Amino acid sequence: MATTSASLLGRLRDGSDPDAWGRVLELYGPLIRGWVERLGVRGTDTDDLVQDVLAVVVRRVPEFVHPQRPGAFRGWLRAIALNCARDFWRAKRFTPVSPGGTDFGSYLNQLEDPDHPLSREWDREHDLHVTRKLLDRLKAEFEPKTWELFRRFVLDGAPADEVAAELGATPNAVYIAKSRVLARLREEAVGLLG
Repeated sequence: MATTSASLLGRLRDGSDPDAWGRVLELYGPLIRGWVERLGVRGTDTDDLVQDVLAVVVRRVPEFVHPQRPGAFRGWLRAIALNCARDFWRAKRFTPVSPGGTDFGSYLNQLEDPDHPLSREWDREHDLHVTRKLLDRLKAEFEPKTWELFRRFVLDGAPADEVAAELGATPNAVYIAKSRVLARLREEAVGLLG
């Protein structure tokens, strides 16, 4: 975990780091699968479409230049997923059933509009998924007590005084644990969240 996500994107661009691709698959494979299933794709078609999306990411990531604005990578990834779904649908490889019974093309257009509530929900889902995955990877970098102080205070939402009393620490130690873990999370999430 010595590299930041910004360098992960850089390592993906040069294509020479198989660990970077493994990390992308671990981080984004389940999210893309969830998006594809939400589009109504089932069975082996799900696997095919996820593979199509990831193949485009592999081909196109060298061209991706992060504009340093929040959500750029997320939006780029979503656009690839939607374009692949549209191509999959047009090739008649699956017959979509849109949520709410709407026209599938209209549904995809709503997802492409960054201001549409449906698109914002996908963005929120992306950020939660990536944050959880990154936190899972970061946990090993911290002492168990530091992690537990962070988890109880930030993730569980318990008051700092309560967490400190439970775990035999000071409230200041709770705030320090929060600061350390969140600083590391921000470092790891550069270019992926926002």
